[in-house]
Amino acid sequence: MRSSVEIYDMATRECEVVWETEDLVEAPNWSRDGDFLVINGDGLIYALPLDEDDPAPELIDTGFAVRLNNDHGISPDGASIVFSDHTLHGKSCIYLLGDGDDEPRQVTANMPSYWHGWSPDGNVLAYCGERNGAFDIYTIPTKGGSEQRLTFGEGHNDGPDYSPDGQWIYFNSSRTGTMQIWRMRTDGTGLEQLTSDGYGDWFPHPSPDGSKVLFLSYDADVSGHPRDKQVRLRLMDADGGNVETLFEFFGGQGSINVPNWSPDGTAFAFVRYFPVED
Repeated sequence: MRSSVEIYDMATRECEVVWETEDLVEAPNWSRDGDFLVINGDGLIYALPLDEDDPAPELIDTGFAVRLNNDHGISPDGASIVFSDHTLHGKSCIYLLGDGDDEPRQVTANMPSYWHGWSPDGNVLAYCGERNGAFDIYTIPTKGGSEQRLTFGEGHNDGPDYSPDGQWIYFNSSRTGTMQIWRMRTDGTGLEQLTSDGYGDWFPHPSPDGSKVLFLSYDADVSGHPRDKQVRLRLMDADGGNVETLFEFFGGQGSINVPNWSPDGTAFAFVRYFPVED
């Protein structure tokens, strides 16, 4: 076994296996109606039904885009999907695909760009972009236009996700040394460091009611966000208080890169990995 797609129930504090595969799959998003998960694997994305005893992934047609990475998500109204793909340009570029679209629509002109968050009103995308060797947080209207830079090269900045009230963007940054969780206003002001501990913290995702933030933590000596590491999923209050470790597991890159809460906030999805045998 290589990948196990699982759901963690906040009430019971237990994990349920949804689907296991010998293939590498990543980054589950929850559909807005709660009926399925979106996952990626081998450059494509799939819908994984949650109402079946023996679910099978169903291919989502993304047209020419067949080199997707693990940065994808569903719009707040459930009508469109965003993803990052390398097919046309050889670098990660952000595209939107809505109901009735024949082909994905390119949103970002500058590359590489890696999508991570969608504003609650559906009008703005937040993403990590590498420009001249610096990884920073940017936003851009879903209709296209000029990107707005929100961070300015202080360390590696990544993983932006919006609070449900649209007031904050949560992200991870190494500007003070070890990667930690931060937040800022949506115009880049009001910067706050929320974690300061002995771990490398990545990919913060606010809960649907805005009260909690879920994030992934590596041991401090791990560089970047690799796969196949012993990691832990942790939860904290929206302001950084009351940090708790929910559980440890074998995972990392691909486990929770993108928004992964259920619509009602009672659970979240993640991917557990199993070691590759020699």
